[in-house]
Amino acid sequence: MSTPRVLRQSLQRLAQHARCYSKTTTTTTSASLRSAAQTQQQQQQQQQLQRLPTAWSTPFVAAARRSLSTSSALQHGHVDPPKPGEDPPNATQRNATPTNTLCAPPAPPRLYVTFIDKDNHTHRLAVSAGDNLLDIAQAHDLEMEGACGGSCACSTCHVIVQDQDMYDRMPEPDDDENDMLDLAFGLTETSRLGCQVHMTKELDGLVVKLPSMTRNLQASDFKS
Repeated sequence: MSTPRVLRQSLQRLAQHARCYSKTTTTTTSASLRSAAQTQQQQQQQQQLQRLPTAWSTPFVAAARRSLSTSSALQHGHVDPPKPGEDPPNATQRNATPTNTLCAPPAPPRLYVTFIDKDNHTHRLAVSAGDNLLDIAQAHDLEMEGACGGSCACSTCHVIVQDQDMYDRMPEPDDDENDMLDLAFGLTETSRLGCQVHMTKELDGLVVKLPSMTRNLQASDFKS
């Protein structure tokens, strides 16, 4: 091999080594510069924090150490806007004044009475304490006349109590009621006037039967 050719190859290898060294040096220098810049920036931040009062620097230090995070977006599509002239939803509940439920009056007891009409059809009705049988029957369109308007002056609201035990729980009829019962059609030992029987807790479940007919004789018919 000739000497010039050997020299030329040697020069080429030296040039390649020089280029590789140059690249390595440039990369190392760039990394060193970036690291030095970051270090300098951190030192400047620390110096600035040191110059601040302690009460101010603490939140900044905590914020610098705390990692960033994201929160999920809030959904408000389920809220229905109020219509014009209306309060927002639940506004009535929010503005309502709390009340003491212990002071609220108790609900009237729910009682039941059963009527057997002239056709032997039964009518079981829910009533309140204090209601009388005449008002209950007329409120439910049962055939009970009550010609005197419930003043115990006729016998057209005559009923027959079906259970002797229930009859015994009732207050004794007064003289006026007994006088009108004497005029009733189909009088029995458990007959009462509906206008004079008021529902109580003791009479819950009362069963009465309406007579097949009534006799409309009033106390005024016997006055001279």
